[in-house]
Amino acid sequence: MSETATARIDEIVELTRRAGDPEQAFAILAEGNTSIRTAPDRMLVKATGSSMSGATSESFVEVDLPAFWAAIDEGPADDAHVRELFARATTWGSGRPSVESLLHAVCQRLDGVDAVVHTHPVPVNTLLCSDQAELLVAGSLFPDQIVVMGRHALLVPYVDPGLPLARAVAAALDTHLREHGERPRVIYLRNHGMFALAETAEEAVSITEMAVKSARVLTGALTIGAPVFLTEEHADRIDTRPDELLRRSLLAG
Repeated sequence: MSETATARIDEIVELTRRAGDPEQAFAILAEGNTSIRTAPDRMLVKATGSSMSGATSESFVEVDLPAFWAAIDEGPADDAHVRELFARATTWGSGRPSVESLLHAVCQRLDGVDAVVHTHPVPVNTLLCSDQAELLVAGSLFPDQIVVMGRHALLVPYVDPGLPLARAVAAALDTHLREHGERPRVIYLRNHGMFALAETAEEAVSITEMAVKSARVLTGALTIGAPVFLTEEHADRIDTRPDELLRRSLLAG
């Protein structure tokens, strides 16, 4: 195992098992994946076909991020090209990077991102697979949603997973950063799932848990009538209150 992978392999195994806990039902079978930055130019990412709940050190590969970033920025997007890229960019591990490792690379390119968790929680996907998906990014329903998930999540239309999706999300992130001045903590993918972008592994799990709770609250509100979002003034206040900023920092671990 490479020196950079050795330093964080136990951390990503624990993160992946937590996010893949069957009782949480964020992902089943070989669904979902995780990544952790091991160096400015490397990340560990779950290999394709492995289970999150049963993750071991053999469930991961380390990849060269600049190679991924170059492919995302330009070049062919066919399956043969992606297979060659994965083989060339893998620096440690016997498995093949998940096809969604390209989207992890997009997320890991953002300032302040060290841990990324991708899952398919049923409450979240219930909305993402409906005509109400836009409500997931329409506003904030309660204070803790803002503390953990931030003010502005990103919703991306369905795109074929792999290089096409990575490129679509990269473009959407550019627009998001211009509009809001900061990266999202959550990326929702229509008819697919969600990505939690975090500074720590602990925060990535917390973001996922809060996204699931928020989806349940939103679905509940829709069964009664319609959701009532916090005003922009109230939401901005929660996002900038010193006590809430401290709580956000403590929750991140």
